[in-house]
Amino acid sequence: MTPVEALQPAIVLLGAGTVAALASRALTLSPMVGYIIAGIVIGPHGFAALSDDDTTHLLAELGVVFLLFDIGLHFSLREIRSSGRDMFILAPIQILICGAAFTLGALAIGCSFPIAIAIGMSFGLSSTAVVTRILSERGLNTCPLGRSSFAVLIFQDIVAIFLLIFANSLGGDPERLMTIMLVAAGQSIVAFSAAALIGHFVVRPLFRVLASAQVEEIFTMTAVLIVVAAAAATGALGLSLTLGAFLAGMAIADSPFRHSIQTEVAPFRGLLLSFFFVNVGLIIDFPTLLTNLPIVFGVTLGIILIKTVMVFIVARLSKWTMPGATQLAFLLSQASEFTLVVLSIAAVRAETPGNWISILVASTALSLAVAPLWAALGMRISLYFAELRARRGRTQAHEGEIPAINHNPQVIVFGMTEAGRITLDALGAHNIPFVALDNKPDRFISALSDGYSVIYGDSADFRLLDSLGAMQSKVLVLGENRYDVSERLTSEIQERFSNLQRFVAVDTPSDGVKHASLGMKAHIIQTQMDSIAMAAEILRTLEISEERVKAWVDTELERLERDSTSQPDATEAA
Repeated sequence: MTPVEALQPAIVLLGAGTVAALASRALTLSPMVGYIIAGIVIGPHGFAALSDDDTTHLLAELGVVFLLFDIGLHFSLREIRSSGRDMFILAPIQILICGAAFTLGALAIGCSFPIAIAIGMSFGLSSTAVVTRILSERGLNTCPLGRSSFAVLIFQDIVAIFLLIFANSLGGDPERLMTIMLVAAGQSIVAFSAAALIGHFVVRPLFRVLASAQVEEIFTMTAVLIVVAAAAATGALGLSLTLGAFLAGMAIADSPFRHSIQTEVAPFRGLLLSFFFVNVGLIIDFPTLLTNLPIVFGVTLGIILIKTVMVFIVARLSKWTMPGATQLAFLLSQASEFTLVVLSIAAVRAETPGNWISILVASTALSLAVAPLWAALGMRISLYFAELRARRGRTQAHEGEIPAINHNPQVIVFGMTEAGRITLDALGAHNIPFVALDNKPDRFISALSDGYSVIYGDSADFRLLDSLGAMQSKVLVLGENRYDVSERLTSEIQERFSNLQRFVAVDTPSDGVKHASLGMKAHIIQTQMDSIAMAAEILRTLEISEERVKAWVDTELERLERDSTSQPDATEAA
């Protein structure tokens, strides 16, 4: 092979990726879909400019390797602990019931049981890239909807790693499949343990030395070396390359060099992942696909509707409100990039009957393409349910009805501003019972739709304070700068609720002085950091240990850092 022939696949991939990225942006399509279409166009069933050979397959696999490395970089045990209910109840049940439904579907089209499990479970996953992008665009990362979605996605990513190990084991002797899986599970446990030890005793000291060397390109070379070497190590053990990449990211996740490494690796991740999606397009038989378009549309609709219904049911069983469960269900209803990875595995392709691989790949891509529109529809429906609840709340308030509260709250929060929301996040993370109220319809509806548990009520209604258990509560929080409300509340509270400590979020130092003169603890809120500081002081007032408060603050700062430093989708960088 001449040098020109060796370079030809890379040239075609780069050219097709560039055109696909620009066209997707112009048409407001997901770049992921654009890359798949580009693969169809240049593939063996299009202009035949490229084939699914060893070179393109390796580049595609490296894209998934770098994606898993990035996921590992965001893997935080502290964040997992703070998302216990979603991580260990909502996410597992969702994957099990969705995976079971799609496994039955795979059996119905003639797949063997192991292949059906691989395909079905992969359709139970949702797209990390698409969901995180939607949340970021709408500023929903820190609300219960965003936190729960992120927790579910983390769990799904972990499941995806073992699903890939399982799928890659399918090419062997079916009778030895269980033995192969048990060996793979044991090797994975050893690999996880080794990654933790290597991260602590090797990787961190190594990067400290590299940082002191002050050589500009050394971080890039070392980061790429770690990713590729870790992937090769697990591959040599008979496990997937992606497991090694994930473990490499996990080993670095808690180090102070994480963000520098993430920045250095991001261009490689985006470029190689775009190659993966182009490679997915290469395996689609386009002429056959055209004759099966009604089936593709039907399968896509089935994927979206089944997942929407299933996730909604699980969310409601997990005590989500109707508006929050609706929005969560519509948000997580698409297939995953890992679905495409599973469908591209040789054993899965070889043992899936007929033209179903092309149909399932096309349906997956279509579900990813319509995901933003479907999520927007879910938000509209969620807001409708929240508006109904707001009307009911306003009617109760007008008629003098007091909402029933089933617990004795330690904290009462008025005003679902950013400060009020972050306060509720802090209380929820520490299992502190609270009641949240708002009497501004738009703010009330928005908070309810985003997953917060809120009731409609006026902060100056002392009957409501009595019914909420203010006599037993320790803290009252005003999430908005309303001096007239503070003044009106002060005398009554001091007389009837003398043990109630009051916090208020204000805009300026002068507002803080005015509220402080009423005996309130005023916090000047100009950034999310200020809201976090206020919530931390409330936790200390409630006698939460300094260690736990610091751990919560660190988790919140990590979220802020992740949101502020997040790059465009891996699928957008080409």
